[in-house]
Amino acid sequence: MPFLSGPASLAPGLKPIPAENLIAPDTEAEVWLPEKRRIMKERRADVFVSRLPEKMLAEAADYVTRHLPPAAEGWPTPLEAAAARVSDDLCLLQRGKDGLWRLEAASLVAPTFWLLSEKAGQPLGGLHDPVPDANPGLVSRIARMFDALRPGQVLERFNWTVQAGDARFTPSAVPLKALAAATPKEAALDVLHLRVERQTISKLPDSGLLLFTIRIAVDPLAAALSSPDRVYAFRQAWEGTDKALAAYKGWPAYERLVRAALGRLS
Repeated sequence: MPFLSGPASLAPGLKPIPAENLIAPDTEAEVWLPEKRRIMKERRADVFVSRLPEKMLAEAADYVTRHLPPAAEGWPTPLEAAAARVSDDLCLLQRGKDGLWRLEAASLVAPTFWLLSEKAGQPLGGLHDPVPDANPGLVSRIARMFDALRPGQVLERFNWTVQAGDARFTPSAVPLKALAAATPKEAALDVLHLRVERQTISKLPDSGLLLFTIRIAVDPLAAALSSPDRVYAFRQAWEGTDKALAAYKGWPAYERLVRAALGRLS
């Protein structure tokens, strides 16, 4: 529940964690892995891309699954085989000769409102739409952080938003916003969900690739706000988030329902 730490922010918020915690205990496996594997098979063109040799994919796969027992089911590539065994999505960035980190391979089944096919091969600064009033040096600062990262180090951050419904495969926010618009405020707590991203960043020792892991947890907002202290913290975080950042996150589409939900919980 990252909202307990305050308003959403543009700051990277990356913190070092022990390397063995790269893949945290898989609390989402039971509810997500069967659907994730189905999407990986049925919509492969939408959720997988690679411009890297198999040797590099194998290094990433071994790095992610070294704590797991051997897998029985085969997949077209080592990266997909690894992604099918954990709830986390796996993205690989490579540093080009121009010094830019580009997304060169990924198994991304729970994107938060972006399409993998449109982002593959893009540099770090092009992976997300521009944020209004963002610090223009933010991307450069993050790139320098990636350059300095050493194999064996793992950085972790959390991101959060609200959405209508419990979908995890969300390449577009449009259907969710339409659901929010059609929901009467009396049903706000039945529809609103808290969507949390846990991200880790590490560097592979042999290839030097940057590994992003992204795990999505989607829970009913009512369950997350199960105490007065949590309701208060969420209200402060929601209202305290910069308006430009809130607009970037699509929060105006949920303002009416969030207000209604907080009113019922207060």
